[in-house]
Order: sequence, then C-alpha cells, then structure tokens
Amino acid sequence: MGTASRLAQHHLVSRRRTPRRKPLLRRGHHWPEHATLPVGAHHGDATPASALAADHPNADGLAPLGFDRGHEPSALDLPLATLGWADPLRWLAAGWRDFRRAPLIGLFFGACFVLMGWALLATFRHAPEYTLALSAGFLLMGPFLCLGLYEASRSLAQGQRPGFWRSLTAWRQSGAQLAIFAAVLLVLEMLWGRAAMIVFAISFDGVPDFSGPLSSFLTEEYITFAVVYSAVGALFAGLIYGISVISMPLLLDRQVDAVSAGLLSLRLVLSQVGVMLWWGALITGLTLLAMLPGFLGLLLVGPVLGHASWHAYRAALDAR
Repeated sequence: MGTASRLAQHHLVSRRRTPRRKPLLRRGHHWPEHATLPVGAHHGDATPASALAADHPNADGLAPLGFDRGHEPSALDLPLATLGWADPLRWLAAGWRDFRRAPLIGLFFGACFVLMGWALLATFRHAPEYTLALSAGFLLMGPFLCLGLYEASRSLAQGQRPGFWRSLTAWRQSGAQLAIFAAVLLVLEMLWGRAAMIVFAISFDGVPDFSGPLSSFLTEEYITFAVVYSAVGALFAGLIYGISVISMPLLLDRQVDAVSAGLLSLRLVLSQVGVMLWWGALITGLTLLAMLPGFLGLLLVGPVLGHASWHAYRAALDAR
C-alpha cells in the first residue's frame, strides 16, 4: 500500500507540473472550398484577388497578406465627355429654363450680383487702384454665390421643388472641401491684387486721374498701362476660370476633394480648349453687356449663367 500510494502521489504531482500547451491558432492563407464567389462568377473562373479579399477577410477584419481592399477611384479618373461648339448655347437655354422655374431664387442671387457691381463701381470712382483686386474678390465670391443656383438646378433635375433655404445653405453639404477650395482661390486673388499694385506702381508716379476726357487716355503711358494691366488680369482670370469652371458644382454634387476637383476642371479646359474658351467668352460677353445698364442686367444674366454652369458640369461629365 505504501508503494502504491507513493506512485499515485508522484503521478499526480507530475501531471500538475506538466505545462498545458495552448492550441496553435493558424491563420489560413487559402480560401475555403465553400467560399462564396462573386455574383456572376463560376468555379474555375479567374477571380481578382482584391474582390476575394474584400469578401473574405480574416478573423481580425483584415484581408490576407498580399491582398488589398478595393478603393474608390479618384476624381481625376472620371471620364470627360467630348463637347461640341453648340453645347454652350444649349447650356444657356437650359439655364434660362431653370431660372423661369425658380424665379425667386434666381432674382435673389441676381440682386447680390447687382450689389457687387455697384460696390465695384464705387471703388473705381474713389480708389481705382483697388478695382482689380476687388474684381478678383468678386470672382472669388461669385462661384460661391452660384452654389445656391447649382442646388436649385440639381433639385429641378431630380424632379423636386427647389427650396430657398436649402439653396442659401448649399455650401454646408461639402463645407470642408469648399473651404479648402476657397483658400486656393483666395491665394490667387491676393497674388492678383499684388500684381495689380505693382503694375500701378511701375506705370504711374502717383494715383492716376481717370475722370478726364477720353482723349487724355490716348497717350503712350496709359496705353502701355492698359496693355500690361489687361495681360495680368487675363492671366489670373484664366487660371481661376480653368480650375473652377466645373469644380464648384462637382464639389456640391459628389464626394470628392477640392484639389482633385480643381485639377479635373483644369484638365477639361486644357483638353478641349476651343469649346471652353467659347464658353468663357460667352460668360464674359454676357456679363459685360449686363453691366452696361448700371449693372441691372446682372439681375437676370447672373442667375442664368449660374444655372447654365450647372448644366455645363453635367454635360462635361456626361451625367445624364
């Protein structure tokens, strides 16, 4: 009995001292045979690894080693439609239809454009050296005012009735990216204003007098100033137009970043220079004509151009 008791006690102590081995958790590096294939795929078909990885992650939620989850394509990869010379006229006609369907919203933003014009005229009369800088500021504010018109056109395209408050607060739908884009435009506006001041400083000894008769401006000094002043303005206006012609409605309509939207807009202008220059000339010409009767023409022309710009964006991306 004593020997048997000692053997039993030794056996129990040995079992206590024997460490328990934890089961090994092996991560499978192959897909199970019963894995569900993507819709439309059959056994034996070549299925992309990224699709399998997205559908069958590991236990920790990550795709197996060597596989990457799919990612959304960049806005720069969006295909652009081929535009024709008659398209800008169609955009204007569509803009006029939208204005007639939502006149109160259009007249409100048109009145804002008229007030901006009066402020520009008052600046030219009292401080002409700041006129170009203020014009750049209005070019910065114009696209953001048009956001309400874009929202109204989008609602009409969806068969909905556009609301005034929704148009007024359309910027809230993509506020962060619009703020980044506004910062880029602000930098360009500041550079434009600085360049204008340099042109004034080089061309004149002091503040020029623009209240004299027209014949007093036909001198070499004024003509040289006008040429250089216009060239500087055209350079910055063209750059602002290039990066913003469709970027603002794109930011409002889709979840894209501001830089990609600006680059896509610039790609559109550079790839279809003729049509986009024709569209820019129409915008400039109609705006100048609307400014002649005391800027009152902007009450109609401003909102029509805003609605038309939405249709230009839709046509450029062939979003029907």
